[in-house]
Amino acid sequence: MRTLDIFSRPANRAASNLHPNRLEGIRRVAIGALLSGLVAGCASTGAAPPSADATGAAPVAAPQTETPISFPQTDAKREMLWLEEVLGDSALAWVKQQNTRSLAKLEADPRYSELFAEALAIANNRDRIPFASQRGEHVYNYWQDQTNVRGIWRRATTASYLSGKPEWETVFDLDAVSKAEEANWVWKGASWAPGDSTRVILTLSDGGKDASHFREYDVATKSFVEGGFTLTEAKQSVTWIDNDRFLVATDWGGETMTESGYPFVAKVMTRGMDKADATLVLSGQREDVGLFSGATDDGDTRYVLLTEADSFFSSTQWLLGADLKPVRLPLPEKATARGVHKGQVIATLEQDWTAPNGQALPQGALISFPIEPAQKGEAVSYKVIMAPGARESLEDVGIASTGIIVTAYENVRGRAFKFTPETDGSWKRTKLDLPDNGAVSLVSTDNDSQLAFVTFNDFLTPSTLYALDTASLTRNEVQTAPKLFEAEGLVVEQKEAISKDGIRVPYFVIRKADTKMDGNTPTLLYAYGGFQISMLPAYSGYTGKLWLENGGAYVLANIRGGGEFGPAWHQAGLKTERQRIYDDFIAVGESLISSGLTSPRRLGIMGGSNGGLLMGVMLTQRPDLWNAVVVQVPLLDMLRYHLLLAGASWVDEYGSPEVAEERAFLETISPVARFDAKTDYPMPFFVTSTKDDRVHPGHARKLARLFEDTGKPFLYYENIDGGHSAAANLNEGAKRRALEWTYLFQQLAD
Repeated sequence: MRTLDIFSRPANRAASNLHPNRLEGIRRVAIGALLSGLVAGCASTGAAPPSADATGAAPVAAPQTETPISFPQTDAKREMLWLEEVLGDSALAWVKQQNTRSLAKLEADPRYSELFAEALAIANNRDRIPFASQRGEHVYNYWQDQTNVRGIWRRATTASYLSGKPEWETVFDLDAVSKAEEANWVWKGASWAPGDSTRVILTLSDGGKDASHFREYDVATKSFVEGGFTLTEAKQSVTWIDNDRFLVATDWGGETMTESGYPFVAKVMTRGMDKADATLVLSGQREDVGLFSGATDDGDTRYVLLTEADSFFSSTQWLLGADLKPVRLPLPEKATARGVHKGQVIATLEQDWTAPNGQALPQGALISFPIEPAQKGEAVSYKVIMAPGARESLEDVGIASTGIIVTAYENVRGRAFKFTPETDGSWKRTKLDLPDNGAVSLVSTDNDSQLAFVTFNDFLTPSTLYALDTASLTRNEVQTAPKLFEAEGLVVEQKEAISKDGIRVPYFVIRKADTKMDGNTPTLLYAYGGFQISMLPAYSGYTGKLWLENGGAYVLANIRGGGEFGPAWHQAGLKTERQRIYDDFIAVGESLISSGLTSPRRLGIMGGSNGGLLMGVMLTQRPDLWNAVVVQVPLLDMLRYHLLLAGASWVDEYGSPEVAEERAFLETISPVARFDAKTDYPMPFFVTSTKDDRVHPGHARKLARLFEDTGKPFLYYENIDGGHSAAANLNEGAKRRALEWTYLFQQLAD
């Protein structure tokens, strides 16, 4: 994929309903499928929400206590810093003790082995769609199965791929390289050199951490380039300027990393150059989130971009000139450059904006402006390509040779459009022929090709991959994923709950058609609620096979904080307004109970990362409303989150504990701060990862420890590898799922 390779998205998005993520721009680059164990990325990595795939900082080195302390509850929240020592002897001893205890309880359940076998069969299903991106006459796909546990990067000719029976050629074997190097490599993606070069920068991570190694590789010789470009492990981004020069933002030593742990100094390096000789291009501030680079091609012209992220949602965007001097793009602080098409910069706005020329441009709009005057610092005029309505959102943007491909949602139901420039500067809109009332996801585009790959799926319909000829507007069905569970007799309903402030909150219910509304149906409610990430209808073999087939109901809530209805839906729950998000979730839970579908005894909830925070808040705010809480890779100590790993980069979302008003609010929602020894809580299941260098495992450790110290039941599983996905390969992902579903059956069905 050569259009904005910095923005390359995980092609497997439609394959999982656990976390179908969106890509908002350089500052959110390389967002992966949370907890799916199928994380894809690109060689330029940047700051990410706690649900996304990016690079992470070194763990905070808190004072280490060799022997776990027994202390009264009143002091516990202050004295648990030893659990922030990621690899500390005491902390790891405690983790191993909890793993042993919890695994014994879950794996002894007769259902566990069956659930694990089913999850493993789904994970290793060879008939799943091999999502791919284009490069010249080939498409490239990263693939994992029971033979290729770590994975292979492979390619097929486009013609072979379109036939539905691709003839694959392995380009890079990660299992073989890991074995030869005695390393625990996890694939994070590849970034192509400009033009027709066969060179790429491979991004490899130790154990799934966000921090990555960059190594130059030649797909023609299928080998690492001798004396080629390399960078050792760090949070960093690398973008090809041309075949011998690279724009690099990394840890240059000294004070060159932000408080969030991301680089804020960008330099140009030439092949073979020592880092000490690199040429400075742009320097931000240590208080920024970070500085990230990317590139977009328009015909034969390559444009190199820099995003200076002042905060997570506000940034200054720069274009690198031929003289290697940055020129500021004429965009507001809350906007994202998506690419360049036929001399026009394509961007999305996350705020209402009055441009320098007086034009009023709406929040959520897709806009364009000419790049040539912008390069010279001259005034530009803007065109609105698309402006979503109040219950609409613009989801994905890709650029093909014939136009711009956009996926959008109306009341959380997807569709796709093509936009082409007219001679008067306006844009012609054409709706693409794709199924309605499901999730339409853009897999890949190439600015040199008129082909675009998209998928369609819904809760009961497996993903179908389509090849769109964006010139003729015809579609070709490339492959349909296999049915992984029996959908006969299941129904999908879209309903609404009324939140505390009167806002209508949509949610989907998937259940058996003959479900008795007597409150006895085991029901799992899932949500995320942050960072403008939309929760979209998606087919999940895991949920279907392991839960729905066994009589459970599944609910996906589109609460505020997400992007389902554009930037305003997200911004309604920022900082001290965040209780709205939690009120939305509570309203959905209460609606499910009042409908007769379920009851507090049979209602469970699950969420990961920012959704893990949501779970912690629900556990401590409304323990009476649910009987099972799966808390995945969570933030839970909101009075110290900004001091741990990438936490400082999320102050725009949560507010700062260093600001009195915001700290006072954070105290009301922080699960660690709210924990009360006198309260009866449902038994939670905490899931995290030692090598998660984005959301610190200390969050889960602390709240679990409070449960332990007060004699309250809980389960805890911390995977040593896997980073923020909590699983480094498909087998580990299957195990994690089997553990979670076993717990849910124990709590909700028994």
